[in-house]
Amino acid sequence: MQVILLERVEKLGQMGDEVRVKDGFARNFLLPKKKALRATKANREYFVTQKSQLEARNLERKKEAEAIAKKLDGKSFTLIRQAGDRGQLYGSVTPRDVADAMEKGGFSIDRHQVNISLAIKAIGLFTLPVVLHPEVKVNITINVARSEDEAERQARGENVLAERNEQEEAAIAAEELFEEGAGPKEGDEPTEEEPAEA
Repeated sequence: MQVILLERVEKLGQMGDEVRVKDGFARNFLLPKKKALRATKANREYFVTQKSQLEARNLERKKEAEAIAKKLDGKSFTLIRQAGDRGQLYGSVTPRDVADAMEKGGFSIDRHQVNISLAIKAIGLFTLPVVLHPEVKVNITINVARSEDEAERQARGENVLAERNEQEEAAIAAEELFEEGAGPKEGDEPTEEEPAEA
């Protein structure tokens, strides 16, 4: 299907470009989101008459996005999630989770503006792009942790998983020191904590 773009679309073209796209992409994404018009004679004439207004509106939105981008660029947001001992999350972090965390931080962002290319399924620090406008993109950091304390330590650059593993190894080493059935035997003197049997 041939369409006229009403705004810049990544990997497709600039405003005013006439491009050929798959029918499904046009019907399900470009046309309903008002990002493009079908390339008919009437729509071409309409675009020519509306071009200056569309460019002005686009420029206005771009300026607003750039103002938000200055405040948002490089910001860090914390998500507290349940996870196993090895740091694997019970579930994964979704764009909606990130948008909610940003909203708590004072930024009103739609979940569709958050781009998660690889699923976040472990604790750690992750850099994510946020598309504020087709021409304005910023990076934020998401700190996924099991607790606020752990999030602060991760933010300082500590490896919280390595510390956990050391604790686990110490517990295993302590268990190996004791032999199986190495408890008090009959006839041994009871300690202060253990009352003598009557």
